[in-house]
Amino acid sequence: MTDIGRLEPAYVRHEIRAGAWTGVTTGAALGHVQANLVVVPDDLAAEFADFCTANPRPLPLLEATAPGRPDDLTIAPGADIRTDLPSFDVHRHGELAYRTPTLRDLWSDGLVAFLLGCSFSAENQLLRAGVTLRHLEESQSVPIFVTSLACEAVGRFHGPVVVSMRPIRKSEVERATDVTARLPLAHGAPLHVGDPSAIGIADLSKPDWGDVLLPHEDEVPVFWACGVTPQAVIRAVRPELAITHTPGHMFITDLADDDIVDRTTLGPS
Repeated sequence: MTDIGRLEPAYVRHEIRAGAWTGVTTGAALGHVQANLVVVPDDLAAEFADFCTANPRPLPLLEATAPGRPDDLTIAPGADIRTDLPSFDVHRHGELAYRTPTLRDLWSDGLVAFLLGCSFSAENQLLRAGVTLRHLEESQSVPIFVTSLACEAVGRFHGPVVVSMRPIRKSEVERATDVTARLPLAHGAPLHVGDPSAIGIADLSKPDWGDVLLPHEDEVPVFWACGVTPQAVIRAVRPELAITHTPGHMFITDLADDDIVDRTTLGPS
């Protein structure tokens, strides 16, 4: 059986583009930065960029494309946004219209893509620090929840913060917090540890996306800001068209996770 954690990003993207990889990217190409995707029409792009700047925890911006340029990426040269994610969600007026494995037929010169940091990028660092990640051991996707926390509104953009939850051993929570705090471009330190009701989550057995993964007796639920936040924002804002990755089906960049330690931007340090 192939160890997907050892695969190179370019190979995974090739397999995705060829249709040979259609599932989630959890655990793939460990040690490399994975990214969430948001695509909006050009007339919304400047506002969305400002919205990311105002909300760096749920929306850490890695790169934005020029209008109509899905294949000119500094963080993954040779990649193509239209084909190199396993699944895309197409939203019309805030509702999920359909899912598709390619954007080739939908893409136009008036679209701008945003690649946002993902907590998957922190998982290699957590494993290296000795933090147990049970969802990887059980080959599951992390559960994802809409919270009662609100993003800072910018222009037309507003909505709730979404979080991913990982059950972490009580003895390892401090270590997990310290490790992820050094990765602000992968959502940084947890937003919340412990009681899910404190952030508006009524039932851990009913995630909005992802798999059910309930904490064991020696574990505590730990919640990180999540790059699925744009999907909840799109529901609130209801733009005529918006495109995102299907939750869990990420874009894998050529960046190493070591490249983003203690970085808040990919611009000149």
